[in-house]
Amino acid sequence: MAAVSLGAASTLPGRIASLLSRRGLVVADLPAGNAGAAMLARLAAARDPGELLIAIQRLPEGARGELLWAGVAGLAGGAPRELTSRTTQQRGLIAAVDLAPTILTWERLPIPDEVRGRGIETDGALSGGSLRSLLGRLRVVGGRRLSAFGFLLCAWLLALLACSPWPAARARAVRAGALGVLWAPAAVMLPAALAPSAGVEYATLAVLCLALGALTDALVPWPRAMLAPALAGPLAIAVDALAGSQLLVRSLLGPNPALGARFYGVGNELKSGLAVLVLAAAAGALYPARRDRRALVTIVAAGLALAVIEGAARIGAGVGGVILVCAGTAVAAVVLAPGALTRRRALIAIASPVAGLLLLAAIDLATAHGSGHFTGSILHARSAGDVRDILVRRYKAAWGELHNHAMPVATAVSLAAAVLALRARDRLLAPVGGDPAWAAALAGGLAAGVAGALVEDSGPVLLVVATFALGCVLSYLWAPPPPRTSRASA
Repeated sequence: MAAVSLGAASTLPGRIASLLSRRGLVVADLPAGNAGAAMLARLAAARDPGELLIAIQRLPEGARGELLWAGVAGLAGGAPRELTSRTTQQRGLIAAVDLAPTILTWERLPIPDEVRGRGIETDGALSGGSLRSLLGRLRVVGGRRLSAFGFLLCAWLLALLACSPWPAARARAVRAGALGVLWAPAAVMLPAALAPSAGVEYATLAVLCLALGALTDALVPWPRAMLAPALAGPLAIAVDALAGSQLLVRSLLGPNPALGARFYGVGNELKSGLAVLVLAAAAGALYPARRDRRALVTIVAAGLALAVIEGAARIGAGVGGVILVCAGTAVAAVVLAPGALTRRRALIAIASPVAGLLLLAAIDLATAHGSGHFTGSILHARSAGDVRDILVRRYKAAWGELHNHAMPVATAVSLAAAVLALRARDRLLAPVGGDPAWAAALAGGLAAGVAGALVEDSGPVLLVVATFALGCVLSYLWAPPPPRTSRASA
């Protein structure tokens, strides 16, 4: 600090003006309430046209992870417009780390290597109502996630209990509920757009998911019904991201900016679940399958399409998502390929995450001009220490997640279920007659969950989500409709 000015609050505007005549940067702590608002208004009115003015809401005492109001005058683009940055890639949302590069750039000073933020920019017309709606929504989505899906599972259980006396109806309820849970990545967009109260959101999501599951089961023959949610989920995510409608970030399955870990793209809660869903949909499309080139190309193409969606800087922006999808797809391809497992195939499967990273780098360069999450954090790292810091942060966060609430129990149950499923794989595949495409999809989905647990900062969450999604897939397979019999055979 080159200078400090202390005094009564009433003299603050004059002391700020005095410092501004001699210094390029002045930081002032305005009083709270109406007095501070009046001073800020005076500073804005007296601002020179070439002067940058940044105002930030005071952080409440003892608070962390708060979403605070901020305003900037003097940026290019004119006023009134909303703020954004390449850190958040969300209209109306900036990060605290964006302040330093914004100020240093304005003062035409070099930005030190340690600064991780990006400059604040303007984007779109300012809408106070929209910003207040976004703030209110982001403050409640984190606390509603588990409750909403607990409500959905309870609704599925009630449907099963209601249909229990009739075997055909009970099987239909099993299929509808399993499909309904897999419809969740697309279904959460509707309450995100409506921003209802907690109870209304829980009921809306449960009714919508179960209705979509029942409708899909009625219209799409078993075991191909997972094609519908597998197409709808990634498509809804891609359209929302490209249109900038911000429905995913407002949804119960979107990234949580309040945590400051991820502001955009596909959150960790979705990555492994989508991998299971897409691979299962490919198996359903191939059923009954043979170990041939057509089946192999189909399942690899499905995995690559999902990897592009999860990795593209303007859509999923997920480094770990590309790795886990490529790993799961490679395992599925090895299981489905004709002939026995060879050393070459095993090496290809092991190297698939590296190929995925190369694919992600190419996607970043093609779609985001090298400003994507992967190239910005890895390829543009200034030293090996930067890469080491990234890895340390990710695995430290993953280790912390393993000790979070019921996660140790959920992880142990998931691992036990995976071991039992591998040992009883022939019996699990009995409803589809040991179909090789379904064997490949289930093996690939499990591999995606394991790879996600090893590479993502949410660690075991991805394994638990993948295991739960695989349980829904198997529930659907194990509740086939009764075989149709012709009148003559009857």
